[in-house]
Amino acid sequence: MREDLTVVYYTANFLDEHFLNNTQKQLLKAIGDLPLISVSKKPIDFGHNICVGDTPRNLVWVWRQALVGAKEAKTKYIALAEDDVFYSPDHFFCHTPTPDYFAYNTYTWSIHIWDPSMMSWTGEVKRMYGLVCERDLFIETIEELFAKYPNDDEFPVHRIGEPGRYEKKQGTTLRKAENFHSAIPNVVAIHPQAIGYQTQGEKKKHRFLRATAIPHWGSVEDLIKLCQN
Repeated sequence: MREDLTVVYYTANFLDEHFLNNTQKQLLKAIGDLPLISVSKKPIDFGHNICVGDTPRNLVWVWRQALVGAKEAKTKYIALAEDDVFYSPDHFFCHTPTPDYFAYNTYTWSIHIWDPSMMSWTGEVKRMYGLVCERDLFIETIEELFAKYPNDDEFPVHRIGEPGRYEKKQGTTLRKAENFHSAIPNVVAIHPQAIGYQTQGEKKKHRFLRATAIPHWGSVEDLIKLCQN
């Protein structure tokens, strides 16, 4: 059991209760005895909770909530966790980031809850929900971003993204990133309540590697049942 990592979970309290309960239940199974900090817009009984109140539901506040949780953590490393991901039981334990690198677990399969016919591997794409990194590195990087764009109304959301990917576009210090794979994949649910759904909707396509079921998680139909009644 590792003692150097805190899980930082953030939520807008916007998902269906059935969906949210199931992802939270799986997260608790996956993290074991790791410390858990939750940052939410409404008070929740989930780890050490920090409620930021009725703040906007947008990408700027995704980063703000993650930063709040990171600052509260006391360990060398943090792992971010999102409310629409089913986390693998080894995601939080299988990799220690290289110093000064943002590490992303890219072994993730996605389900589209409107499509029970298949799921797909998301490919070697770095996503915030798979991030494990040094706490201080994360704080330094995100604080630099907000110092450059202090006005939320002028925050260039189309140029902002995962550390180690977007610094050149956003004009901040270049950061290094690496990928890793857990033995068992994470599963991310693509759904109409997601912020990204506002731009792509159901036009979002499955990637090239597809399946109707995968080991450990079972069938896409079973996973979709965890997301909607």
